This record gives sequence, structure tokens and C-alpha cells, in this order.
Amino acid sequence: MRGLSSLIASELKITLRDRMGLFFTLIFPLIFILIFGFLMGGFGGADSAALGTALLSERDIGSLQEALKDAGAIEVVPFATEEELSDALSKRKVDFGLIWDGEELRFLYDPARVEGNYAFQQLARGISAEFNLLRQGAVPPIGIREIDAGGIETKGWFNLVVPGIIAFSILSAGLFAVSGHITAMKERRILDRLIVTPMRPVSLLVAVAAVRLAIVYFSTLITLGVSILIFGLAFRVDWAGYFLFVGSATIGTMGLGTIIALLVRRPASASNLANVLAMIMLFLSGIYFPIEVMPPFLRALSQGLPLTHMADAMRYVTGVTEMEPVRFWAITLSLLGIGIVLFPILSRYVVRPSRS
Repeated sequence: MRGLSSLIASELKITLRDRMGLFFTLIFPLIFILIFGFLMGGFGGADSAALGTALLSERDIGSLQEALKDAGAIEVVPFATEEELSDALSKRKVDFGLIWDGEELRFLYDPARVEGNYAFQQLARGISAEFNLLRQGAVPPIGIREIDAGGIETKGWFNLVVPGIIAFSILSAGLFAVSGHITAMKERRILDRLIVTPMRPVSLLVAVAAVRLAIVYFSTLITLGVSILIFGLAFRVDWAGYFLFVGSATIGTMGLGTIIALLVRRPASASNLANVLAMIMLFLSGIYFPIEVMPPFLRALSQGLPLTHMADAMRYVTGVTEMEPVRFWAITLSLLGIGIVLFPILSRYVVRPSRS
């Protein structure tokens, strides 16, 4: 037990000295959260949109103003001419524009606002539909009330992104723990010196896993806390499931890192390969871009990526989306099983002396 404690203490010192590894494990997720939170926190919604209007005719203007009033919490900014409205839109003083000339409604959109135009177009269709009804003296026959399906309230885009970023940080920490950290120890012949000691190879792996788990738990909790305190996001965390999943996912991704370590022996090459694979999974796993908008072949590929299922499980334990408990346990136990199966292989890799 004393020998294991010494190994854990030594591993902790080595890990804390690895500034690049700490950056990607602790700082990188926070940078992602802060950048996307401040720049794109309102992605996918039009609740606070500013609509510029150029009402060039008095015809049916009362009905149009009533339709705009019923559109929701949008801010209506009036302009005297179409040119003034177009100029304000180009300078992003308003989000989209409306022109009424007495004959037709025309809506203007900024082509650079790809992330918001879909929501603005949906809002414009609602305004047009109600305006047409009011012009005909009709009242919208059906009231609309949003009801959340299942037991989880509707969440915003950023609520879905944060658990995905946390899942990505777990993946990175596990992959780099083996593909970068242990291969670096092997290249520097630190492992060769350990081979001649009475220490069992599994003890070193336990020490690496223990330190990595502590760092991952700390990193994910900090990331979750920052998203709550700074951006006011709400999560309903199942803490038992959270700690169980984070631990299993870390062990599982360390097992996946074993495959990279066996294929690529040089630390720089192994780290680069792990980084490339992690980046590919980041953009294909539905963390930033919905899987539903991808082409069919990418949707099929996404379902084969471990990060896709890790992100879904993390959203489940943070109360953002629902999932069948059977699927959650299948993901969690599969990741744990991957680590348990591949760790003995890594153990044999560790005790293999480097060739001169």
C-alpha cells in the first residue's frame, strides 16, 4: 500500500509538471465554454431578436402592429425608409427586417447570420400568418401553448453543448493519459527503470488511473460550475450516475488510448493521432452540430463514435435530455468493460523493455 501511495504521489507530480496536458484537460474545456457561451449563447433562438420595420403604407397597419405585438418578446425598431432599414441590418443594429408597402410583406435577412436566420424565418412565418388572418377580420382559431414532452423541461442550445464539452474533456484526458503520457515515459526510459523494481506493472496503471480520475472529476465539476455561475444554465444532476459515468468513461477512454499507444510508439506521433481522432469525433458526435442535419452517411458514422454516446449519457445525468436507463447503463458498463479488457494489454506493453 505504501508503494502504491508513493507511485500516486510521483504520478501526481509528473502530471502537474505537464503543462500542455493540464491545459487540454483543465483549461481547454473552460475556454470552449467561455467562447461559445459569450459568442453563441443565444444560438437557435429568437426570443430577444430585434426586428427592424419600414412601414411604407398606412393600409392595414393596425393589423400588422397587432401581429407584431403578438409575435413574442421581440424588439420592434422602426425605420422611415427601406434604405435606412437595410443599412441598420448590414451594421447588425437589428437582427432581421420587415417592409410593408401596402401590397406585400417582405422580410430582410443578413446572409452572414447563418446560425440565427432559421429562427428568424420561423418567426416571420408566424407574423405573416397572423397578419393575413387579422386582415380578413379573423381571429387565430387555435391558441398555442408549449408543453414539454417527458419529465424534462425544454433546454436551450447551450445547455446541450456544455455536457458534450464535458464528455469531450473526459475523452481527451483518457486518450492522452496513455497515448501521450505513458508513451513519453517509455521513450524517456522511465518505464525501463521501473521494470527492474519489484513493482507490478498494474500498480503503475492504478496510479496513473487514480491521478487521471481525480483531475477529470475536478475538471468536469469546474466546467459545470462555470456554466452555471457565469451563464445561468440550469442542470438537474443525478450525482450518483454522474460520478459513476465519469469514472467509467475515463477508464474506458484510457483503454482506447492503449490502442493508439500500441500502434504509435513515439509520444509526439501518438499525441497527434489522439488529437486528430478527438477533433474528428468532436465535430461528428452532435456536440456543436445536430446529428439530424448531417448527411445519412455521417449520421451512420456518428453512431459508431464513442463520443456520441458519451455526450448523450452526460446530457442524461445532467438532466438535459432523457434516455432509457437501459441505454445509459449499456454505455457506462461498455466503457468500463473496454478499460478492464484493454488494461492488461497495456500492462504487457509497459513491462516490455525498449529496444536500444
